[in-house]
Amino acid sequence: MTRSPSDAIAVSRLEKKFGDFVAVNKISFRVKKGEIFGFLGANGSGKSTTIRMLCGIITPTSGEGTVAGFDIVREPENIKQAIGYMSQKFSLYEDLTPYENVRFYLGIYSVPQHQWPERMDWILSVTRLQEVRNRLTRELPPGWRQRLALGCALLHQPQILFLDEPTSGVDPITREHFWNFIRQLAARGMTVFVTTHYMDEARFCERIVMINAGRIVAEGTPPEIVAAACPGLAGADLNDAFIQLMKRTPD
Repeated sequence: MTRSPSDAIAVSRLEKKFGDFVAVNKISFRVKKGEIFGFLGANGSGKSTTIRMLCGIITPTSGEGTVAGFDIVREPENIKQAIGYMSQKFSLYEDLTPYENVRFYLGIYSVPQHQWPERMDWILSVTRLQEVRNRLTRELPPGWRQRLALGCALLHQPQILFLDEPTSGVDPITREHFWNFIRQLAARGMTVFVTTHYMDEARFCERIVMINAGRIVAEGTPPEIVAAACPGLAGADLNDAFIQLMKRTPD
């Protein structure tokens, strides 16, 4: 597979099987550096399995790919140091404070200790958690916990940020603040790979791939996907396109 220097992620015929079940079926796509890229699909479509392969958590059955220039099969540990990953399920320690969670992940990501005070202040500031830094994390509202999880994923200043349904269960105002921050990160050159079930959020993505039953069923900008999935339907949006594409049986 030939990788362009402008590619942050490139995969070719990527496949993952669990026994006889094909979770991801020979998919190919590329993500450009500094792009906000959406990866959308219904529950069980293969989204999270794909992300776990790209993050070096599980090994593909076949196919090839690179993330941040590292091979997803041969160099998974290098990938883990080059990316930030925020899962759809809150994964921090609820019996620690935000300050303690941040300090713990600074060590996990091997950030040089002399940089800890600066990184600590930066993350607690951009996540707007300075005033609650010493409260137990489990006492914080869901949106605040999500901000903390995002902050911890950014501590080592990754090249690529993976967000797996990052705003699930949070209120609209928090979602808006979250996406404003995401756009700021992308404007500074960070690549953002995001999954979401909120189509009003997906429209913020520069390009989108939609996956159904393990196969790619659409790829392009949000307007391109809407036009292709809903020809002749006046006023159609991404939600309409998503419904149409998820109802179809992939070839």
